[in-house]
Amino acid sequence: MPNDAVFTLFLIAIFNFLLSVQSHPAILLPSQRHRNSPVSSPASCPAPNPSLYYRPIIGILSHPGDSASGRISNATGTSYIAASYVKFVEAAGARVIPLIYNEPHSKLQKKLDLVNGVLFTGGSAKSGLYFETVRRIFKKILERNDAGDHFPLYATCLGFELLTMIISKDNNILEEFSALNQASTLQFVENANIEGTVFQRFPPDLLKKMSTECLVMQNHRYGISPGKFLANEKLSSFFEILSTCKDEDDKVYVSTVYSRNYPVTAFQWHPEKNTFEWGVPGIPHTEDAIQITQHVANFLVGEARKSINRPVAQEVLDNLIYNYSPTYAGKYGGGFDEVYIFAQV
Repeated sequence: MPNDAVFTLFLIAIFNFLLSVQSHPAILLPSQRHRNSPVSSPASCPAPNPSLYYRPIIGILSHPGDSASGRISNATGTSYIAASYVKFVEAAGARVIPLIYNEPHSKLQKKLDLVNGVLFTGGSAKSGLYFETVRRIFKKILERNDAGDHFPLYATCLGFELLTMIISKDNNILEEFSALNQASTLQFVENANIEGTVFQRFPPDLLKKMSTECLVMQNHRYGISPGKFLANEKLSSFFEILSTCKDEDDKVYVSTVYSRNYPVTAFQWHPEKNTFEWGVPGIPHTEDAIQITQHVANFLVGEARKSINRPVAQEVLDNLIYNYSPTYAGKYGGGFDEVYIFAQV
């Protein structure tokens, strides 16, 4: 190729390069900018909503025992919280204070004054001091809401069952179902209003998948049928049914409810397990299942941010679950990978 042609191509290449530099100015790091270069001001960032609390605390009630039939601790008065519930709350941006069910009532009351919402876990205890503690805390939650504090409650599995007993004032209202360690679909009640509920911010495609794919985890022997639920005036006036499920025998039971007048949501299924428990093969771990866990956790913590309670920082630090260490429980076959153990002396 003649020299003049090569030189011409070289000039064209240089010209195109200069044009690209002008149309795409370099992105400079802060340290590379000239002192007089315009930079965004911190004042241009929108201020957080002053009516919301961005350091929410969730109180989780402990359950009697050690979760593994005494193989971790058989000390008198032992109780536990599965670490999956703690991680569930933390994943949505909140911290946890353990509400130890058998600690002195005055101490439990002080802890309730430090939190912005409460979570009742799964389990099996339906009588005695544990039942009375749940009943007392539930009464306190309603009182706080009636007094003007937006104070949410999440009740999972056993928590759902206990609320059913307490609200109906019928300790024999529950029915037997076959739904142990079973993944299932979630059937939404026709014309159910999900505005303001846990399902409001779910993507429509995920809601659809929940009704056709086994994305939620069931692990219970008791529950309540829609007919029996609706026939009880106390239950049907307090809760609205959002979803149902079928057990292994195709018997239908109520699976998600939301209070008509209070920020109280109850699940017969386990939203925390998809992401944080591995001991049972049937637990769904797909990406869709993980999204369900996160959306449910986000709703609880989002509700807690609406609380007007602003606890004293040092009292919070003194009571956080960080003051305890979780125990690896998976090797004992109790169904939980990690648990926090609390031994009352």
